Amino acid sequence: GAQDWAAEVAAGMDAGVRISLRLDLSAYELFDDSEGARRAGAAVVQVHSLADPTLVVDAAALWAGAADTAFGPRARVDAALAVRRAARVWPPLDRLSGQDVPDVLALSEDELSDLLGVAATRLGAAGVAVHWPRDLAQDLSAAAVVRPAPGSATDGTGFFESEELLQFRWQLALGGDPLSEAEMDALAEAHRPVVRLRDQWVLVDPALVRKARKRELGLLDPVDALSVALTGSAEVDGETVEAVPVGALATLRDRLTAGLRPAEPPPALKATLRDYQLRGLAWLDLMTSLGLGGCLADDMGLGKTVTLIALHLKRARTEPTLVVCPASLLGNWQREIERFAPGVPVRRYHGPGRSLESLENMDGGFVLTTYGTMRSTAPQLSRQQWGMVVADEAQHVKNPYSATAKALRTIPAPARVALSGTPVENNLSELWALLDWTTPGLLGPLKSFRARHARAVENGEDEEAVTRLARLIRPFLLRRKKSDPGIVPELPPKTETDHPVPLTREQASLYEAVVRESMLAIETVDGIARRGLVLKLLTALKQICDHPALYLKEDTGGHLGGGGASRQAARSGKLALLDELLDTLLAEDGSALVFTQYVGMAKLITDHLAARAVPVELLHGGTPVAEREHMVDRFQSGATPILVLSLRAAGTGLNLTRAGHVVHFDRWWNPAVEEQATDRAYRIGQTQPVQVHRLITEGTVEDRIAEMLASKRALADAILGSGEASLTELTDRELSDLVSLRRST
Repeated sequence: GAQDWAAEVAAGMDAGVRISLRLDLSAYELFDDSEGARRAGAAVVQVHSLADPTLVVDAAALWAGAADTAFGPRARVDAALAVRRAARVWPPLDRLSGQDVPDVLALSEDELSDLLGVAATRLGAAGVAVHWPRDLAQDLSAAAVVRPAPGSATDGTGFFESEELLQFRWQLALGGDPLSEAEMDALAEAHRPVVRLRDQWVLVDPALVRKARKRELGLLDPVDALSVALTGSAEVDGETVEAVPVGALATLRDRLTAGLRPAEPPPALKATLRDYQLRGLAWLDLMTSLGLGGCLADDMGLGKTVTLIALHLKRARTEPTLVVCPASLLGNWQREIERFAPGVPVRRYHGPGRSLESLENMDGGFVLTTYGTMRSTAPQLSRQQWGMVVADEAQHVKNPYSATAKALRTIPAPARVALSGTPVENNLSELWALLDWTTPGLLGPLKSFRARHARAVENGEDEEAVTRLARLIRPFLLRRKKSDPGIVPELPPKTETDHPVPLTREQASLYEAVVRESMLAIETVDGIARRGLVLKLLTALKQICDHPALYLKEDTGGHLGGGGASRQAARSGKLALLDELLDTLLAEDGSALVFTQYVGMAKLITDHLAARAVPVELLHGGTPVAEREHMVDRFQSGATPILVLSLRAAGTGLNLTRAGHVVHFDRWWNPAVEEQATDRAYRIGQTQPVQVHRLITEGTVEDRIAEMLASKRALADAILGSGEASLTELTDRELSDLVSLRRST
């Protein structure tokens, strides 16, 4: 055996020929041979000269003596040996040895299949090439196609309200050209590896025949169909297959994935939107008009509120828009709406006197409520017709199992928009919670979403899973960062924002009591004594506005363990808002300077933040010079992202250009001093836009001074040039007007 083989190989090595097989399918369907096995075609033996590679003849011609002169006398023997060697690799060739001339091997279906598959590879490796017919096509393919069933609403009107299911089936194509139903039928009936289609031989994979037979993959919900259309893939029998949307669904996919052209701003909007805001408006308008919803996740300071107000005006619905936000942002929403959409009705649905009565006359207005109120009054809110529901700082409902998130889901609306400055791309369950509210069902149930995407993506091992998820989510989440190219040039170097915050009940009652007692005392004295009392009153009110503990001189240092941090924030609207601002900005890897006039407040803020595990340091007048320098270095290097400063200490000699944000926790009534503090961050060497946040309690003396500073800067400079001292000159009536608490509607 082995020696014969070696001898033959040795003989073959210096033999003058090699053989190849040419497949001939022309006799393919013409006859059955005597054994009754259908003859599928033939393999024709060709002989090649090794000395002159251009010499090739069919074995039949060689045996007939037609090529003797060219090939020489040994060619037939060498060719016969070559056939025997090839038969060791693929046994059916053995049958050639029994023929007088080893020229044509008749093939059965199975042998042809074999030769079209693995056998050709093995023969090729042994030096025997297999040549296919020239017109044998090998580009038959199958894709799972999703198409709207006749009459289903995929023009976007209430995409998810549509009861119509979409067809999901296999579509086969030849050379990318879809086959007709009749051609797919012919393929389904084929029991052979090669089929005649469109005047050519086509090589058929048995798996494709199965798909042609069982074309229907079932029906899809609109939301599943959309998910398949966007990812370009679907799960079929446990394997991921390519899926292709056609017709209206493909148009919808193209609209969702096309680049955004800036929208025309609505005429009623009293604001000039920047380019990226107009693109954001166009995106929100598209998503809400298709009934799909979305999450606008721009960085803080890029103007999500004004973009949303513009969207409300553009939609021009008669039903009101419901905005759900943290309590500390109610005032901000109200002011922004009054400022950018004057004349549009705004109501707060919050607090003891709240009611949904008379919403009928809220034609196209806004209703503002908090997450807490929404949670406790969801049944009433869900009976109301809303034109749109907005969840601001939507990371508050990122836990889908929380009572708040569950309540929010019960409020029906034709359009839902989540706003969040805190990116959630990193935690996929949170992302699921937001998008499953804005576009219910898109990502499937949380459990299967985690199984299909989250694990693969979070472990980072499956690149394909990441791409698939990105394709699915990208249309529903618009995120722009301040650092994005194209955004920075549009931002002013310095933005100043007043954040109105509500007083807590404790603050309001303290405030009113102090005003009542102090005014009684002030009205009975004059001169220097009166001035002293006025200054004492102003200081007391400012401290109450900051935090009750500051005014009550409670020692909060180090007593903030456990639930202490959240309890302290619940006592002060400003502290609650500071938490919101800092959470967002830390999520963006930002850093901030927080200024206050009171060392006691600075300590309270620092303790509070430390209890919430926020990396923070405190710099005040008593901080030794060397330690100050270390603090500045740590802040500038990014090691400590939050620095709390008492305003006096911060007046001089500090260079803190790393800060992208400056928070004034309380108002300094001499504008020059406040500017000086802001300029710690906004000065030479600053490369990023700086956002200045001023926290102002609504309806209080702070609020009134802020109005004065904003509206009559010249007058304010005259009156407040010397700070609070000038306020001591006001008459009793003016003073009372300045300090009495005004309740907001």
